[in-house]
Amino acid sequence: MVVQSMTCTDTRDVQATVGRSGQWRRPVVKIVRVAVPDMEAAAALADIRKQIRIPLIADIHFKSPSCSASHEKWSGRHPRQSRQHGCGKRSKTVIKAAKSRNVVIRIGINAGSLEKELLTKYGGPTPDALVESALKSIALFETMDFRNIKLSLKSSNVATMIEAYRAIADKTDYPLHLGVTEAGTPVNAAIKSAMGIGMLLYEGIGDTIRVSVTGSPGTGNRYCLWYPAGSEYPENRAGYYFLSHLRTL
Repeated sequence: MVVQSMTCTDTRDVQATVGRSGQWRRPVVKIVRVAVPDMEAAAALADIRKQIRIPLIADIHFKSPSCSASHEKWSGRHPRQSRQHGCGKRSKTVIKAAKSRNVVIRIGINAGSLEKELLTKYGGPTPDALVESALKSIALFETMDFRNIKLSLKSSNVATMIEAYRAIADKTDYPLHLGVTEAGTPVNAAIKSAMGIGMLLYEGIGDTIRVSVTGSPGTGNRYCLWYPAGSEYPENRAGYYFLSHLRTL
């Protein structure tokens, strides 16, 4: 099981992002993720990768022009991965770029952004709707002979998240990234994540995890679960204990 975290900095600010990435303690956190909302952020990726000593994930969207540009920035010895949403017109271009550079793509299915037809078909963001959306995306990648993928099926509802991951684990062998999206404030996030992530890991489901927390960069988002008890961030102790208990599963 691998723990990843996400920076709460503006990716276009290279030094701030590099500095934030260097604050996490290894070997607890093994992957860092950055948001790539536009071309300027995509252009910053190369400089960021040169200055960090942890594998980097770009959180991008197929519908954004930054998606193809981001793949152009992957170079060097660190493992590469991008995380993308949707299957728009640029999807085939992105898949080709990722394939040529041996980049892993995570297909991120989120209950808050499901296709309208699936919401109508299932009456809402149900586990079955999440799974069908994931399978549709997988089919697109496989038609292009691209199988270097990872999946996530996230929901803010813990029961929905658990059932969706259980179902997709029965239908595919692709690696799974676990998380409860929009989990809430630090205490709520710790509780919901412990329930959802912990139960799935106990069942042998999941390969990487991330705990999402609502809050400003100076408070909530700093609660990243990666600091040992007694550290300069005492509010992170609950997260530390959460991880320490997961190690016993």
